[in-house]
Amino acid sequence: MSIKTFIQVLILSLIILIIGGVYFKYFETKKNIVEEVNLYNLKNNEQLEELKSKISELELKNEQLSEKIKNSKSKSVEITAKTEEGTQQIKENKDTSIDQKEESEKKIIKKKDIKNLVKDVEYTSVDQKGNRFNLLANSGKSNADNNNILDLENVRGEIKSDKRDNIYIVSDFAQYNTSNLNSKFYENVIIDYQDKKITCENFDIIMETNKAIAYNNVKITDPRSIMKAGIVEFDLATKDININPENVTTEIEVITN
Repeated sequence: MSIKTFIQVLILSLIILIIGGVYFKYFETKKNIVEEVNLYNLKNNEQLEELKSKISELELKNEQLSEKIKNSKSKSVEITAKTEEGTQQIKENKDTSIDQKEESEKKIIKKKDIKNLVKDVEYTSVDQKGNRFNLLANSGKSNADNNNILDLENVRGEIKSDKRDNIYIVSDFAQYNTSNLNSKFYENVIIDYQDKKITCENFDIIMETNKAIAYNNVKITDPRSIMKAGIVEFDLATKDININPENVTTEIEVITN
């Protein structure tokens, strides 16, 4: 074999070897790439399925949580309604209790008033001058603040004297003090003495001083005139009358017939 032929064979062998190596290398690389791609797709599919599974679990948990929240709201509304109902019931019971207590107190007071109420009251007293004081009332009861005082209704009083004319008193109400024998007539008071008729809102009899005072809207009527005054003072010992204006700036008004 000549050197030329050997060289040609060697070159051809190298070409075949290079082509074979390139071919093998190309297809082997392609195979690896395909396998890697398939493996990557497989992993992606697995991850996708796992992700879908997790999403499904999350959706299920979300639904369960929403159901719990809904039930919790329903229970909260129910509890609120029951609480409001209970509060209203407590308030109603409290109001009822207060009303019952007030009614009970009123009944107790009424029973006490009925127990203390006395019909056809009559008192008689005599002062040091010999004046006799008679007091009559349709009913009377003990004063709530002072047991020595009697509260009287539809009252009639009379002051008698052997030396002077009698004094007669009528009023809607009066208070009689059993300890000092003083009396206070009030509301629609009418006093008759001699030929005079005195009307006023208040008339106090003070036994210690033998004085009596008429005041508040005082009007004195006799056959000759009508007088408006502030205060009228009676001396129970002498039966003298002192008529005064209400204050120093006013005058006694006299209307003659």
